[in-house]
Amino acid sequence: MIATDALMWITPRPDLVFVEGQGSWIVDQNGKRYLDFVQGWAVNSLGHSPAVIRDALAAQAGKLINPSPAFFNEPSVRLATLLTENSCFDRVFFTSSGAEANEGAIKLARKWGQKQRNGAYEIITLEDGFHGRSLATMSASGKPGWDTLFAPQVAGFPKARLNDLDSVASLIGPKTVAVMLEPVQGEAGVVPASIEFLRDLRQLTIDRGLLLIMDEVQTGMGRTGTLFAHEQADIQPDIMTLGKGIGGGVPLAALLAREEFCCFEAGDQGGTYNGNPLMTAVGVAVMETLLAPGFLAEVSAKASRLSEGLQTLSTEFNLPGERGSGLLRALLLPDDRGPGLVAAARALNPAGLLLNAPRPNLLRFMPALTVSDSEIEQMLGQLRGLLTAN
Repeated sequence: MIATDALMWITPRPDLVFVEGQGSWIVDQNGKRYLDFVQGWAVNSLGHSPAVIRDALAAQAGKLINPSPAFFNEPSVRLATLLTENSCFDRVFFTSSGAEANEGAIKLARKWGQKQRNGAYEIITLEDGFHGRSLATMSASGKPGWDTLFAPQVAGFPKARLNDLDSVASLIGPKTVAVMLEPVQGEAGVVPASIEFLRDLRQLTIDRGLLLIMDEVQTGMGRTGTLFAHEQADIQPDIMTLGKGIGGGVPLAALLAREEFCCFEAGDQGGTYNGNPLMTAVGVAVMETLLAPGFLAEVSAKASRLSEGLQTLSTEFNLPGERGSGLLRALLLPDDRGPGLVAAARALNPAGLLLNAPRPNLLRFMPALTVSDSEIEQMLGQLRGLLTAN
């Protein structure tokens, strides 16, 4: 066993160390292979160690790694252009994590409130929402128990309820500047916002002169079958954040905004590694892959196969059902066996299976967007065996 004592303890971890991976498969220090349907919590959008990312890293590392964010660099310009050309947004600020992107969105909204809404600063967020682990993004999140963790919290984040427009409207006041939400609440158990709710919320924010901030850190970059999940509701947010899949496994995230809301002044925003060419070169490779003809259509087709397979298991084992969007899905359980199933899946031989249970009464599935039909069928077969035994 590789000694791990030098790492700071932050959560229980199984006694294994991963050493390599390819596509949907990852290998531990003993050579055991695991079919990975977690993929770093939807981070590895193209799977483990895809050639396009390896090549992009190698090529860029031989040219320029980080000239500092005080200067332009070519890969960041290319990626920003690709993002704006394929979205409703006009400007991009790159960060290293989704939490940092969400911090930027909060700052941008408050700056706009200072300039345009008499100092309004409150951002309505949603119960059970998840926006990151910095102090401000934890305060914006609606995860149970986080209202006292690391207290005092950052003020200014009243909580409404997902798919309940009246609960949002009731919180709007003179201090309100924006509404911020995930189109699918991933950490809450893969709970989608309804199309009707998103459309009505967009109209409400327009009518009341508020910003709409869409946190697409988990749902963006093809995860739900379209480039961005909000596109399925045919709406245009004012601000959007991306993370996880945009870097395909490397630390890259982004804050996007429409021109009229880009009000940062010199010194308001920055970051030592933000927009560095090594990471944004990878982002270009990921983006070009997603935009290739037929790629997103194939993601949608695979999502349908995964959804149908999970529903078949739900019917077969008399479970409450499945839900989600694209290749971000959950299988609902009638009890709290989720963590036990995750452990049992990992222990399978000769090949293990990596699953995730963000809530004890469900399993979450976040495979690579490049997962094959045979790998989906293999996972469903392994899961059938687990449900039979547990």
